[in-house]
Amino acid sequence: MVRFPIMKIQKSKMPGKNYLVFKKWGRKSYALFSILHKTVKISVLSVSYFLAVPVLSFAMETDTTRQVKMEFDLEEIEVSASRVPAVYSEIARVLTVITAKEIEQGPATSLQDLLEQVSSIDVRQRGAGGIQADISIRGGTFDQTLILLNGINITDPQTGHHNLNIPVSLSQIERIEVLKGPAVRIYGPNAFSGAINIVTKQNTGNELSALLSAGSFGYFNSNLSAGFVTGKMNHLLAGNYKSSKGYINNTDFGVSNLFYSGKLNSKKGKFSLQAGMTDKGFGANSFYTPVYPNQYENTQTLFSSARFESFTKLNLTPVIYFRRHSDKFMLFRENPPEWYQNHNYHRTDIWGANLNSWFLWQAGKTSFGTEFRSEKILSNVLGEEMEPQKVPGENAFFTKTKTRNITSLFAEHIFYLNRWTISAGVMGNHISDNQAGWNFFPGIDGSYQLSPSLKLVASWNTSLRMPTFTDLYYSGPTNLGNPGLNPEKSKSLEGGIKMNSALVTGRFVVFHSKGENIIDWVKSESDELWQSTNHTTVQNSGFETDVKLLPWKILGKNWPGTFQFGYLYNNQRKIDSELISYYVLDNLKHKFVASVNQPVFGNVFADIKFIFQDREGTYTSFANGNYEAETSYKPFWLVDSKLSYQMNKFRLFVSVNNLFNREYFDLGNVVQPGRWVTAGISFQTDAKR
Repeated sequence: MVRFPIMKIQKSKMPGKNYLVFKKWGRKSYALFSILHKTVKISVLSVSYFLAVPVLSFAMETDTTRQVKMEFDLEEIEVSASRVPAVYSEIARVLTVITAKEIEQGPATSLQDLLEQVSSIDVRQRGAGGIQADISIRGGTFDQTLILLNGINITDPQTGHHNLNIPVSLSQIERIEVLKGPAVRIYGPNAFSGAINIVTKQNTGNELSALLSAGSFGYFNSNLSAGFVTGKMNHLLAGNYKSSKGYINNTDFGVSNLFYSGKLNSKKGKFSLQAGMTDKGFGANSFYTPVYPNQYENTQTLFSSARFESFTKLNLTPVIYFRRHSDKFMLFRENPPEWYQNHNYHRTDIWGANLNSWFLWQAGKTSFGTEFRSEKILSNVLGEEMEPQKVPGENAFFTKTKTRNITSLFAEHIFYLNRWTISAGVMGNHISDNQAGWNFFPGIDGSYQLSPSLKLVASWNTSLRMPTFTDLYYSGPTNLGNPGLNPEKSKSLEGGIKMNSALVTGRFVVFHSKGENIIDWVKSESDELWQSTNHTTVQNSGFETDVKLLPWKILGKNWPGTFQFGYLYNNQRKIDSELISYYVLDNLKHKFVASVNQPVFGNVFADIKFIFQDREGTYTSFANGNYEAETSYKPFWLVDSKLSYQMNKFRLFVSVNNLFNREYFDLGNVVQPGRWVTAGISFQTDAKR
């Protein structure tokens, strides 16, 4: 019989009644079934229990009248690092979860600010308020990180600059799951150095929430969401608008979001819908080149998906999705010179369908599935020549296009034996415009439970990243694309230890990766143009550690709150060092993050966050209308803070970002904002059925 050391049979005080108890998760005040206030019987094990653990042989040996007591820590039901539903304790990969409580109490004003608090994530912001940022993990590039919304791939094939154009605000996010290291056998191509899954809040009844805030540089932010129920279906509709006059010239912005989600639960399965749209207009001062600081950009995104999860012996999850992204880029916002003829117009259309299936048996969990994804671009800059097609609402025409289709096959098995958990899988991939045919990317993860609070983990994985349409085709005043680019490939190995006790949770992990055919924009010192190329072989070696201290769980709520800190060290090496790199070799060598969430008195809470960054690489400094010498990035400290007061259904808050008004650079010559003060109020009703 396969043993599961995280569980035990507990005798009941009532004759003939026994309970199945999860030793790691029992007696939690916020346990899932404590919240539901329901007793779950063994007769519904096939519906409820399979979401958490493998089918157990003893289920057939016990009386069907027994009750099952299953209590979950909310972080114990995360499923991001596997093709099948898996609790956090099963996963041998490094997975960081940012919870709704951390989002609410922290000083972040955007998703980008929030991700800054993860030690292994490099956030290179171009503008404030989440306007645009490049996200990378463990020394990768911003095109090597896959972004998902409720498990649906929303990565933009034009450029990774647009990956975070999503139709939700912080107020609608339930949690963020960050999977570090290659994840193509789980999510498919482009999860090269990691993946970030943004999970939105789900409505449980009739409820209403609102938020208003204002602050420095003419900043204004508003959120309104409403949950309602029709029959057996729960709905959530949310809207958001924020704007700013800008912290320096041509950094103003306006952003509108609209998002809907719906969920229907039945005996046969769970059906869910989501749809949203976002519109951004912003001054892009020196975003892509400091030579022309008066740039402006407008982007629009439409997104929708439908998913069904069956409750059957062979569990089937079909998904369909669609995403349209439009981008209007103006090199000159006003008063263009005579030689400037047209703005850049791009539209990408993505549609996809996937089917994931899995089943439980005595040897563990087995899953297999397939995905088809079609990516198309219409542009006046990117792609191959076509008959002109008018740009909707503009006096301009799309003159170029390109379509590629990606087919992927997946298989994975998770095996449990005493204290061991082993997961192995493979992804097969075929790209329509690549001559390499089918390629296969295997991986294996393993863990060994040393004690109830300590676990050893290790994994080896391979990865793939396709060139974006910008990599392939963009040519402009300072850039030259390359249609002959090959996909990037890598191999990665990591190992470490995880700790999970009442007082301390954390991990220490050592990693090494080797990437081949890495795509970057490069030039020599004598060149004027940056050209995309399969630059070189890049190796990343380093370690990361993250620790969370919860003294109040042991000493009581009157004691200090939550303390967290994390550190990343990454040594990146390249074989070819003759060329100047624009993105790839400007990695973070050291990053330290720390935070304190502390009750002050009564319902007043203080949250303070610290970030230290030390980046390798250089940028060509620009001053007085001319490029000057190559300049090294300077290390810097940032401190953000927030004070909040909870009063029944209302919450008042004041936050300060860049408290000490530091001057720093995330990317090239793009100036970052100084001290930014925001104050506001939020309101939340209780859900009622």
